[in-house]
Amino acid sequence: MPRTQKNDNFIDKSFTVMADMILKMMPTNKKAKEAFVYYRDGMSAQADGEYAEALDNYEEALRLEENPYDRSYILYNMGLIYASNGDHAKALDLYHQSIELNARLCQALNNIAVIYHFQGERAQEDNDMDGAEELFDKAASYWKQAVKIAPNNYIEAQNWLKTTGRSNIEVFF
Repeated sequence: MPRTQKNDNFIDKSFTVMADMILKMMPTNKKAKEAFVYYRDGMSAQADGEYAEALDNYEEALRLEENPYDRSYILYNMGLIYASNGDHAKALDLYHQSIELNARLCQALNNIAVIYHFQGERAQEDNDMDGAEELFDKAASYWKQAVKIAPNNYIEAQNWLKTTGRSNIEVFF
């Protein structure tokens, strides 16, 4: 049974019915519509913590989807799963792929920075100060890009950039 038929609350069922109606009316090809269904099922599985199922759906959506903008969000969501499971190398790869397709995907830029910052803290704990500084500089680079795109977001990152002297942006808001 497809995930879209497993929803058991009224709001989910209503959303699914409306999304299916809109999908049928969209002036797009069958392949793109099918990709959207897999993407939607992937998001639903991800929300339920069914990560293997979500990844299977995202892989299929990625195989079908041709639009680079839409592909960037599929890759981003896959990165979220790998990051939440501690596979930072795979998450970074997916986030980088997503921003190659959509350079304005500030969520991916932020998540890359978060991973580099985390790795920098780990390096600091291991007394690898040079490695830590390098990772913190990488984090700063990605946070600056994210802040430039969404200046009202990432307030903690902005504060970190200021307090560590890594900020060269004069006005954030």
